[in-house]
Amino acid sequence: MAALRKWLLSGLLVIIPITITVWVLQWVIGMLDQTLLILPASWQPDKLLGFHIPGFGVLLAFLILLVVGATASNFFGRKLVDWWHALLHRIPVVRSIYSGVKQVSDTLFSENGNAFRKAVLIQWPREGVWTIAFVTGAPGGDAANHLSGDYLSVYVPTTPNPTGGYMVMLPRADCIELRMSVDDALKYIVSMGVVLPNPALTPSSTPPNS
Repeated sequence: MAALRKWLLSGLLVIIPITITVWVLQWVIGMLDQTLLILPASWQPDKLLGFHIPGFGVLLAFLILLVVGATASNFFGRKLVDWWHALLHRIPVVRSIYSGVKQVSDTLFSENGNAFRKAVLIQWPREGVWTIAFVTGAPGGDAANHLSGDYLSVYVPTTPNPTGGYMVMLPRADCIELRMSVDDALKYIVSMGVVLPNPALTPSSTPPNS
């Protein structure tokens, strides 16, 4: 029985990651294949070939991103993008949604963004309990006027789903910067502490409270 249990657990450790990976890839490809719906019915691959081939939507989405990126990178493209942003900001309901999403996307995906560049160790949710968090910047707006001293804006992710979490403002002295890359920290969080970071691969950096 002990051997059967060991074999069963070993099989699960092999099959589960593969199954979840395939499922996620199928979901992503299925979502991107919906991009084909923007084409005229007579141009859609399913109509031309007579059968469905998964992945055509991925290629189309990739081409659209390249075209939009190339257009937005030149002078006239930037003017067009600025005009589009100004138009969306004049629509009452759309303005609130678009501006919030735009700020988050600019922070996360911009080459000059500062999001998730440092993994820190903090006491959360109470003193004596430690967790890993990510520095997202410094407090701004009116909140900064009510904070005395040097503070950091920190994102505390949940596990095993790091897309949910809390944004808190903590004194810089209470944040211990880890000699750990953001990728390693995310793996550590997603795995619930099972996948340990490799010390040989963690970057050396200066703590934020030094």
